[in-house]
Amino acid sequence: MNLLPSPAIIAALVKIGLLVGGLMTAAAYLVLLERWIAAWVQDRRGPNRVGIPLTKIRLFGLGQPLADGLKIILKEDFTPSHVDKVLYNAAPLVILAASLAIFAAIPFGSVLPPLGIPGLPDPVPFLVAPGLDVGVLWVFALSSIAVYGVLLGGWASNNKYGFLGGLRSSAQLVAYEIPLGLGLLGVVLASGSLRLDTIMNAQAESGVWYAFAQPLGFIVFMVASFAEAARLPFDLPEAEQELVGGYHTEYSGIKLLLFLVSEFLHMITAAFLIVIMFLGGWHLWGVTGAEQDIGWIQALLRFGILSAKILAVIVFFMLVRWSWPRFRFDQLMNLAWKVMLPLGLVNLVTVAAVEEFRPQLVAALGPGLAKTVAILIPWVACIAGWIVSGVFTPSGTDNTPILTHDPLDIERELADHERRERALHDDSTTELAGSR
Repeated sequence: MNLLPSPAIIAALVKIGLLVGGLMTAAAYLVLLERWIAAWVQDRRGPNRVGIPLTKIRLFGLGQPLADGLKIILKEDFTPSHVDKVLYNAAPLVILAASLAIFAAIPFGSVLPPLGIPGLPDPVPFLVAPGLDVGVLWVFALSSIAVYGVLLGGWASNNKYGFLGGLRSSAQLVAYEIPLGLGLLGVVLASGSLRLDTIMNAQAESGVWYAFAQPLGFIVFMVASFAEAARLPFDLPEAEQELVGGYHTEYSGIKLLLFLVSEFLHMITAAFLIVIMFLGGWHLWGVTGAEQDIGWIQALLRFGILSAKILAVIVFFMLVRWSWPRFRFDQLMNLAWKVMLPLGLVNLVTVAAVEEFRPQLVAALGPGLAKTVAILIPWVACIAGWIVSGVFTPSGTDNTPILTHDPLDIERELADHERRERALHDDSTTELAGSR
């Protein structure tokens, strides 16, 4: 009997299997959802033909992810001769492993009711790695490691398009990691914990989501999340129209599939973090409550509410992608260093000041009024910060095209000038001959 795994190990393996299988399935069908949303935005039809293989059952195109997956898996796994084969093969594995490992610290709900199984905690948390006291740091560290997969892919490809995509990616991700962290720090200060489940519980107990208590931090974190996930309008690492695919130009087959799945997992991670850190997680006023001693119905209800919020944020990501033009690279960097970074610092200082003087506010104004004032102060900082950033850094917020002077214009102007001079000379010669 000692050779058998403990109930805790079995529970962890079950959670890991459900997590990996669920994420892979979700990524496949979110691609289908995005194609439907793109078709709706562009007023055309999306995938609606593929159904059950070898039958005439179409199922509204729900078989499309299976067909796409089989197609790309069965494509030739071609490795160019000029690449660094070790790094070339390692790059997609690095980025996929980091993208999946992030979810070990992300809760998928509240808790399960007590199961009464020896060796298992009661209640059982909806979390692969429960009790991880540095959950926020875990997520932030692994999301930073994922950039190495992009850099390895661009460098190992030994291709100028891939190399440019890797350089642009490194500059973008390093720049936006700083405002992303500043947005997280405001939530950590307010909740007093680095555990994501504790942050959700704090919002449920107070009844105030941090998106309303820290609007500036919420906006900074969301914008930085778009850039970290390399989604439009910040998809500069790929920028198909400019870089022919960016850092994975030389990849095909299953290796390309790993890159694409990892990109979608980054978007799902960003949606999880936005919901958990700022939108209350599983909490919904008058529906879920805030206690931990719950039954099966309430546990499933909390899981459903968290999933619905995450799906809504993912749909928002997709709508932005198909509705917003891409930023220029100089605008991307200006936005990070001249707008997002100062606004993140303003939010952090504001939240720190509010939390430091909250006891004095409660003593002077009472709990109710102090709570209102503690919410109004960050809103004033948010409005003032965005007005100042819009006035003093227009290049960081303006997305209009820059009219540049084409070097070939000089040659065209000289050619046109010579053509006009020649025409005038011919006309004068003709007039002189006629007068004679």
